[in-house]
Amino acid sequence: MELHDVWFVLIAVLWTGYFFLEGFDFGVGILTKLLARNRPERRVLINTIGPVWDGNEVWLLTAGGATFAAFPEWYATLFSGFYLPLLVILVCLIVRGVAFEYRAKRPEENWQRNWETAIFWTSLIPAFLWGVAFGNIVRGVKIDQHFEYVGTLADLFNPYALLGGLVTLTLFTFHGTVFTALKTVGEIRLRARKLALWVGLVTSVLAVGFLVWTQADSGDGKSLVALIVAVVALVAALVANQAGREGWSFALSGLTIAASVAMLFLSLFPNVMPSTLNGDWSLTVTNASSSPYTLKIMTWCAAIATPLVLLYQSWTYWVFRKRIGTQHIAPDAAAGSAH
Repeated sequence: MELHDVWFVLIAVLWTGYFFLEGFDFGVGILTKLLARNRPERRVLINTIGPVWDGNEVWLLTAGGATFAAFPEWYATLFSGFYLPLLVILVCLIVRGVAFEYRAKRPEENWQRNWETAIFWTSLIPAFLWGVAFGNIVRGVKIDQHFEYVGTLADLFNPYALLGGLVTLTLFTFHGTVFTALKTVGEIRLRARKLALWVGLVTSVLAVGFLVWTQADSGDGKSLVALIVAVVALVAALVANQAGREGWSFALSGLTIAASVAMLFLSLFPNVMPSTLNGDWSLTVTNASSSPYTLKIMTWCAAIATPLVLLYQSWTYWVFRKRIGTQHIAPDAAAGSAH
């Protein structure tokens, strides 16, 4: 296996980690409006991800940086062609971080309600747009002989990409719902489990349609195996949720995300960004990659740094592993004057 193939796999792993972690992160943000009935419950939801949301976004920075260094042509075409959707995602992530930090800085109800609304929308919009973006990457876009995107913004919102956006939106919401059931106690835990059933059923219909469409268009034997794993894991997650096994449900919903991302990258390889105008103009792992020397240095750096990052983030999740409920919210915080 050549180094550019190795880095294609590593980038797929980075995106898998990002969607696994930020997926439930986005899902919990969406639940602040769908599940929480009052301010203490919204505070509980925010507290479940409060210690980890910023660490989850490190995976996005690493995936973007690795793409820039390993496949500069891919990075250039992707970020120029998808400029507006990616800019919207970036703005949402910035506002979302500010909302987490500033929500409790003042006790006024309007102040906190506005930041909570911001958390909801800046979780929902990226959850949808990431699916649109990856749908277009797998389907292919209008790339000319100079490896430049020559389509329009409207071209990106095609039926396949829109379905991909709905899949990531519902799948992340389901992932966040089972995470909430895993991390909370009391009534909110029971309601999260019930909501997970309905969100999971909607997700199943959309995800099966999208993955089958992908398989029919560009799949092979390996991607078919990933499709089957994703579907079986999603069904098993629903069964585990109904049985009250939140840990298993969360792990299986995460496996669904991992298998789905794997299927997309397996369907994509050896392309990194297909051209719908001419197959010869597609970006591939060969013509879009950096020099072998650059990839060699990157490989050594990744081999040293990655285990350290994984150990630190695992430790963070271990420290904040306890369940929480409204009884853990101090009275002044429930009234809106604390963080």
